[in-house]
Amino acid sequence: MPQHPMLSGDRFRLGTFSTNCSSGMTPTKVPERWDNSWDNNLKLAKMLDEAGIDFMLPIARWIGYGGETDFHGGVLETMTWAAGLLAATKNIAVFATIHTAANHPVVVAKQMATIDQIGHGRAGLNIVAGWNKPEYEALGLTLPDDHETRYGYAQEWFDLIRKLWESDDHFDWDGKYFKATKVKGNPKPIRGTVPIINAAGSPQGREFATDNANFLFTPAIDLERSKTEIADLKAQAKAKGRDVKVLTFSHVICRPTEAEAQAFLQYTAVDNADHEAVDNLVRLQFAHAHSFPHDLLAQIKHLFAMGHGGFPLVGTPDQVAEGILKLHATGFSGTTLSFVDYVEEFPYFRDNVLPKLEAAGIR
Repeated sequence: MPQHPMLSGDRFRLGTFSTNCSSGMTPTKVPERWDNSWDNNLKLAKMLDEAGIDFMLPIARWIGYGGETDFHGGVLETMTWAAGLLAATKNIAVFATIHTAANHPVVVAKQMATIDQIGHGRAGLNIVAGWNKPEYEALGLTLPDDHETRYGYAQEWFDLIRKLWESDDHFDWDGKYFKATKVKGNPKPIRGTVPIINAAGSPQGREFATDNANFLFTPAIDLERSKTEIADLKAQAKAKGRDVKVLTFSHVICRPTEAEAQAFLQYTAVDNADHEAVDNLVRLQFAHAHSFPHDLLAQIKHLFAMGHGGFPLVGTPDQVAEGILKLHATGFSGTTLSFVDYVEEFPYFRDNVLPKLEAAGIR
């Protein structure tokens, strides 16, 4: 059986992020912004697969962020999205992003096992313990104020999923948050489990991630700060006998000249930013999540207008490759890539940046 594409080899992993969401990662009003139609996602997935990109990671959203574009108001549901893309590709890993509060673990365990069969062992699970209070309210749920409750719930949620994947017999479950009678996991993932991604900023979240995840997902705002953060996270995982790799996310504007790249950044993220959506997004992140360092608010607000807070990879192919090499040198094991229009812009990145990364020995 071949190894999972996310767990084999030591290359710097590259993926895409948020292609299932309207406007992708860029809250901009320009007409070129990403159209998250199924046809566009399918076209992109096949393109990424042929280019050797490692994974696709979606965002699960239930309501948008408002503004003129209602940023992320249109979203393809991630489990069915992943199933379709796994059926249409050959090598790339595809993750489903699942909110623990909105999805019963017995159902998720079977869904994940099913899509892993569809993809012949290429599925992955991104676990979200909850942070976006308006989404909870939209679903008639209450977001716990304390992180201990959120992650206590998430831990039992995932413990039940693992039990379903590990046990060959029917069993009962009598937990604090879940009750189940005579349940059994059949089918199971092809390898008995799938790679787990978790984005966590709070101390409780990082305990959960280092206990359970293969990849911890965190922003790269200040690379010197990231070096310390990555070292601490790896030490925390190692103390538990685990190896957890750290991923980040980046936004790409790659053009033949730096002037062209900067002009497109100005056009999309300054002149035509959906400022109301940006303000709503930043306010929610800082009210209910600990993913971003709060002392860097001004810098982060510009990065949110550009690419949802992603590390900026703006410039010529040489400059974009240099930025990715900096992320690698910092200690990250990979990054997602976003573009204003993924289908239109990825081929230039593929043809002009990927060869430079391969020549540098990180791919």
